[in-house]
Formats: sequence, structure tokens, C-alpha cells
Amino acid sequence: MANLSQTFAHYAILAPFFISKNEAKMSLTSPKIAIVMGSKSDWATMQEATQILDQLHVPYHVEIVSAHRTPDKLFQFAENAQQNGYEVIIAGAGGAAHLPGMIAAKTIVPVLGVPVKSAILSGVDSLYSIVQMPKGIPVGTLAIGPAGAANAGLLAAQILAMNNAELAQRLHQFRQTQTQSVLDNPDPRI
Repeated sequence: MANLSQTFAHYAILAPFFISKNEAKMSLTSPKIAIVMGSKSDWATMQEATQILDQLHVPYHVEIVSAHRTPDKLFQFAENAQQNGYEVIIAGAGGAAHLPGMIAAKTIVPVLGVPVKSAILSGVDSLYSIVQMPKGIPVGTLAIGPAGAANAGLLAAQILAMNNAELAQRLHQFRQTQTQSVLDNPDPRI
């Protein structure tokens, strides 16, 4: 996908809508969203979340944190998440997919879990691993694959927008543009 945030003169072109450069300078100066994944292979899915956040000009932090290969790093990341300023964590994992649940067990920062599609069971194993959390340790679970990652990015932005009017306006613009795109193209044969 092409770079969605090329800047020209006084406007940043953020496909699919326009906002001024001043509007693009949100009060979100440091990342309030962390996007973590279990392995490098998860990036193909998780980059969908970053593309949405890039469109909305929301800063984020990206890192590989494996529940099984780097458990100490996972605990350190989760235990320090709130202190590091994160207000939402998006965690994607495939297969056994324990990453979102283990992070949620070690922090009170909301965790959005993205099941990554696996070769063997098409991501159903990942979905069950993430969605079946015990009472008291919630993980907001999204759809399997790229759509889930994109929606995790949107949901994280919506959570931040509850206390950020500029971001809320961008989300409204995003929705309006999305709606208009459907209305402008009613014939699927074209």
C-alpha cells in the first residue's frame, strides 16, 4: 500500500480525507498506543492497524514481544505499559496466541487482541486462544486477520478520541468518507 501521509503545502493528504497540518498536530505527541505481536511473521497482519493509525495521524509504538520465546520481556512490557504512557495495547498473535491474554493479566491498560490467521487452522485456534479469557482478565477480541487488525486500530483510536476532540473529528471524517465512497459507487460492475 502506498504511503498515506504525503504532505503538500498547508495540507496533509490522508487518504481518504484532507485535514490541515495544524489539525494533524494532535495533543498526542508521544505514542499512547502500543502494537505488539508474537513474531515478525505477524507483521503482515498487524501493519493494517498501523495503516489506520497513520491515516488518522495517531502515533504508536510497534514491537515484537513473544509470549513463549521472550516471557520476561513480555512481563516487563506489560508491567510498565501504564508508566510508559500507553492507554491502549493492540496485541496480535497466531497459533497458541497467548500474548494478548498474558499482557492483560499483567496490566490494567485495555488490551485489544487480534487473532492472526494460521496455516493449520486458519486462525480459529488463535481466535479461541484470545477470546476465551477467564473472568476478571478481559481482552477485547477482534476478527481474525487483517480486518481484525484494521478494526483494532480504529477501536484504539476511538478509545483515545473519548478525551481528544481533534481525534474524534478525524474519526467522524473517516466514517463520512467511508460512507460517501459506498454511495458514490453503487454499481458493483463498474
